[in-house]
Amino acid sequence: MRSLLSDGQFFEIHVDCPPEICEERDKKGVYAKAKVGLIKEFTGISAPYEPPENPDLIIPSYELDAREAAERVVDLIKQRGILDSSHLEKMLTANVSARTY
Repeated sequence: MRSLLSDGQFFEIHVDCPPEICEERDKKGVYAKAKVGLIKEFTGISAPYEPPENPDLIIPSYELDAREAAERVVDLIKQRGILDSSHLEKMLTANVSARTY
């Protein structure tokens, strides 16, 4: 995908979480079904999983809450010069205002 876009237009973000934690969080029971063979070719269980070789950012979702993860993504965007702090502040303010009734 990266090769299809110009430099700076694509960020590969790896959301990392061990399978056992994914299974604990699984409310629909798909991991249990995959383990007993009801779901074939389930990534990380019956099919291989290959993490990205050189992601721009790794989010350890087993250590961070959603807000902390989002802050890391925003920091990456700032570091790469896509948006500066004033643009981000305007977006966040607009988003909060749009949700306020």
